[in-house]
Amino acid sequence: MSLPRANSADICLLLEGTFPYVSGGVSSWVNQIIRGFPEYTFACCFVGSRPEDYGEMKYDLPDNVVHLEVHYLHDQGNKTEKKASHGNQKMFENVDRFHRMVRSGRVSEERNRLFTELIGELGDGGALSEEAFLHSRSSWDLISESYRRYSRDPSFVDYFWTVRIMHAPIWILNRIADNLIPAKMYHTISTGYAGFLGALLRRKTGRPLLLSEHGIYTKERKIDLFQSEWISDNRGLVERNNVEMAYFREKWINFFQELGRECYQASDQIVALYENNRLRQVADGAPPARTQNIPNGINLPAMQAVRAQRGDAIPPVACLIGRVVPIKDVKTFLRSMRTLVNVMPEAQGWIAGPEDEDEEYAAECHALVSSLQLEDNVRFLGFQKISELLPKVGVVVLSSISEALPLVLLEGFAAGVPAVSTDVGSCRQLIEGFGEEDRALGSAGDVVGIANPETLGHAVADLLRDEQRWYQAQQAGIRRVEKYYTQEMMFSAYRSLYQGLLTQADVVDNESSVPTLDQEAR
Repeated sequence: MSLPRANSADICLLLEGTFPYVSGGVSSWVNQIIRGFPEYTFACCFVGSRPEDYGEMKYDLPDNVVHLEVHYLHDQGNKTEKKASHGNQKMFENVDRFHRMVRSGRVSEERNRLFTELIGELGDGGALSEEAFLHSRSSWDLISESYRRYSRDPSFVDYFWTVRIMHAPIWILNRIADNLIPAKMYHTISTGYAGFLGALLRRKTGRPLLLSEHGIYTKERKIDLFQSEWISDNRGLVERNNVEMAYFREKWINFFQELGRECYQASDQIVALYENNRLRQVADGAPPARTQNIPNGINLPAMQAVRAQRGDAIPPVACLIGRVVPIKDVKTFLRSMRTLVNVMPEAQGWIAGPEDEDEEYAAECHALVSSLQLEDNVRFLGFQKISELLPKVGVVVLSSISEALPLVLLEGFAAGVPAVSTDVGSCRQLIEGFGEEDRALGSAGDVVGIANPETLGHAVADLLRDEQRWYQAQQAGIRRVEKYYTQEMMFSAYRSLYQGLLTQADVVDNESSVPTLDQEAR
């Protein structure tokens, strides 16, 4: 299908691996936000890994999405001409100086000014163009000296290619920034590559940048990197220890932390879903005065209609609603079903979510069902409409090793379904309450430790078998979501942010000048 195109938009959303090509909580939230502000036109800039990693759109585009463009950071079609050159030694010395500032962990006006100067040279013909990075003597000298100065891994070849692969997306992002249609403001839904694109756009255009971080991107990438097997570690067995992280793994983690720090520094406003994540943002480099919390909100009338479809009986169904991927720890849910079925033979375990993101992991989950002899009790449903699914569910289960403020728990509460969740993100806050007044509403389920299937299974069984406790949990969840987590509350907070930042953009237009962040800070 042809993508919508426009010459400009009010708000440009910067989307990494999410809406409209990937289903999930963040994508649903993006869809919700766009539809919640029909008075604004939106451009969507989707940034993904490779074309083969995505299929067709998972969402219909709202009418106020006037522009969509799609970019891939690891598409082998992105090639530069191999043309050796000496390179601009002075500029690469500035790159080295910038990296020294990054390693110090300190943020300063000098560092921000240097970053702005460096990105101005990234384009074709610039002193730091992709061709200069890949094929100049100055670049080779910088990489070689950095290897001698910093690397704890003995392989120069692996160091050289790690540096090249790690930095290659920067030039793709710079081209995107140079060619993206004009927008009055930018809204990135993560740090990472999309957030760095936002930082480039803020520095280049002077237009306001809003960051909404659902989970902490650097934390989630760190989890991914710890699980990755493709990262080299060439130390001998004697040199390795359990305390020191493999050098290249550490280097990748530091790279994503720096992408996040640049986004934090460039953002005019920074939103977290709950207080612990806001504090984590500040610890990672976000200016405290620019941070605030806006929790997710759900469409209460729609979910009340779903609740009205429920029968009187408590369905003996535990349902995990989410993608079948390692971060959701579906295997722990499946093992917990063995415990649940042992005490409740009639219990059913449903997994409602797509399996195409990590097909190898999904196959392992199916094999685990067979090995646990749960074929009669566990069903993989694929993507499901919440409105049709929740009336049939007794308990919503989250077995994740990382979450932020999951919409699925809020939707479940509003639909009259209690929850059992691992103690991640804001899940304890959602189930037990945050603050004295909230906790007084009661517990909407139970919270258990990560990767503990037996405890998880018993918690679900205890809730399903205790009718009085189940109904108390149901009412607590309903009261909590109605008081603290409605769509109207969320829209009101974002409307204030959008209005303020769009007014800021109008001031820039009227003054016909582009202030830098450093000027604004003084």
